Amino acid sequence: MSAERTYRMTLSAPQSDIDGLGHVSNVAYVRWIQEVAIAHSAAVGYDFARYEQLGAVFVVRRHEVTYLAPVFGGEEVVLATWIESFRGVTSDRHTTITRVSDGKEVVRAVTQWVLVSTESGRPRRIPIELAASFGV
Repeated sequence: MSAERTYRMTLSAPQSDIDGLGHVSNVAYVRWIQEVAIAHSAAVGYDFARYEQLGAVFVVRRHEVTYLAPVFGGEEVVLATWIESFRGVTSDRHTTITRVSDGKEVVRAVTQWVLVSTESGRPRRIPIELAASFGV
């Protein structure tokens, strides 16, 4: 991971994300992983409007999530994400979630995204200028 290619955001775990066991639901973590990816993309100039102009959007093909420790309501976490690679029509994005209070990594994830044409719904090669925006 390259520090200059890493996007970070901090959030406080809302009570609405707490499950019946009293900690953040695994579904919430997956939503956070998607939210930080979208924020990162917007930060490098690729918000939804830009993807519409491109005529293509990224969709998730696969999430691989490793849960390492629980997070409880109100705890602050830092989500860090970066693009590890672009290959043809796919992109591998890594995400870590770290609890602020003790610096413990609580989630580690890899998501494979596929660039898909908004017109045909078929995979489309990732343009070099898009990849360059993410420093890859």
